[in-house]
Amino acid sequence: MSYLVLARKWRPKTFNEVTGQVHIVQALENALDSGRVHHAFLFAGTRGVGKTTIARILAKALNCETGVSKEPCGECSACQAVDDGRFVDLIEVDAASRTGVDDMRDLLDNVQYRPAVGRFKVYLIDEVHMLSPQSFNALLKTLEEPPEHIKFLFATTDPQKLPVTVLSRCLQFNLKRLTMSQIVGRMDEICTAEQLDADAAALKRLGRAAAGSMRDGLSLLDQALAYGAERLTDADVAEMLGSMDRHRIIALLDLLVAGNGADLIAAIQDLDELVPDYEIVLDEIATALQRIAVIQVAGADAVEDEDELESLVRLAADIKAEQVQLYYQIAVTSRHDMTLAPDPRIGFEMALLRMLAFCPAGQAAGMGGSKPVAPARQAAPGVSNKRQQTRVQTSPVPKHESPSAQSIEQPPSPQPATADPEQVAVEDIHGWPDFVAGLSLDGAAHQLAAHSALEAYSPFEIRLSIETRNEHLLTDKLKSRLTLAVQQRIGSGIAVRFAVSDNALETAAARAVDDSQQAQRKAQDAIDADPDVQQLVDVLGGEVVPNSVQPINPESSTDQDPG
Repeated sequence: MSYLVLARKWRPKTFNEVTGQVHIVQALENALDSGRVHHAFLFAGTRGVGKTTIARILAKALNCETGVSKEPCGECSACQAVDDGRFVDLIEVDAASRTGVDDMRDLLDNVQYRPAVGRFKVYLIDEVHMLSPQSFNALLKTLEEPPEHIKFLFATTDPQKLPVTVLSRCLQFNLKRLTMSQIVGRMDEICTAEQLDADAAALKRLGRAAAGSMRDGLSLLDQALAYGAERLTDADVAEMLGSMDRHRIIALLDLLVAGNGADLIAAIQDLDELVPDYEIVLDEIATALQRIAVIQVAGADAVEDEDELESLVRLAADIKAEQVQLYYQIAVTSRHDMTLAPDPRIGFEMALLRMLAFCPAGQAAGMGGSKPVAPARQAAPGVSNKRQQTRVQTSPVPKHESPSAQSIEQPPSPQPATADPEQVAVEDIHGWPDFVAGLSLDGAAHQLAAHSALEAYSPFEIRLSIETRNEHLLTDKLKSRLTLAVQQRIGSGIAVRFAVSDNALETAAARAVDDSQQAQRKAQDAIDADPDVQQLVDVLGGEVVPNSVQPINPESSTDQDPG
């Protein structure tokens, strides 16, 4: 006796049995009840979501002997023939194997003939995007004006490859990927009907592995039943899939949060004894981080069907939001880099060590295993103060020295500061105008930095705004120079983003203008209040020439006496 796989045995036979495609089922049912049934339908969606199934149910509803209805009887000869795949007026074509124009012409030669036994002759063409351009051209005329007894049902996983001329002649329905809860619910119904012993945790693991495809989920269910001898346990399913116990994933994240590098390496060594698929383990870590990010934004209620919800809520409270984003980015990037690693374990180990190394600044205080990092971060303010002292001493030079002297003497002074291998923490950029003064930039790149304002920053990204009138400075070359200068101060792992603002911004250039205007006003007030100047004006009728008063440097002012 042959065994019929679960995906075929439990294929929906009516619209009511279709899972997760309510928007399509409702439209088709209303069309059938009202008699407004289009002559061409296109069902698009990923694999295993019900494209061909819905097309067959529609063909059955059109040819049921009880009449066109949204609920075919399922008992007449036409309905049973469609279910068995032997209905003569349902012509199913695999476009992947019949792509040529001659195949299409042979198919269309029979369009003129009326159905043999049914009400409509239905052409169901699967993977229609595989047809050749010549085949589509041969189909166009018939598709636009088919005989009244013809219905075309197309199914495809890639509707973008279809010509626009074909799309415009069809009603297009986009099928959704199924949620994990929908797949798990359907598998639970099948296991109950089949009287199978299945753990809820095992079904959730299978539903997660199905990745939105009901057919994939049922195929995995078949495989798991064979693996577990008609019993479905979480341990057997995890071993079959090569996935990891969620407790181990949580334990790895706990060690990352604690910054305990030694225990993290030991945990990876224990993990290696299970011979896991490290790419799947990285996927599990990325999934857990995504759940944590959702909890931080929307609360625990926003996460559905999560066994380790309590642990994830605890981690969401312990990890900063920017750290979660950084860890997630490293996980998904390392997933792509895994093939380049000498060994999968090495690639996985380096991914976790990278997460540990790129801990956000200021997080070390709560990390028991990151004590070696703390001295470097404590030394950073000292470095910053030293650089600020250097800037205070050298900043007056451009105002009093000639351009030639400046070009000779100025370069040596900033070079030691910018070449300093020690870097400052990302928090030091909150005073952006002061930070700009320490960047090794000149010319237009310095103008870009000086006319930019700090909008937001995180351990892995800095967002700058620039006024619309200075938008011409946002060239790729200048942005690259500024980004490089910032990375030299903070670290190469940080990105710099730019945006244009219509508002007036507090920039280094704006601050310099304000300081200059304030100094000018003070100088003018000092001249106006000087008694000697007043005597010259009163006695000799003199006047102060406008714009002739220039502020002097504070250092030189101490050597001069206004009297």
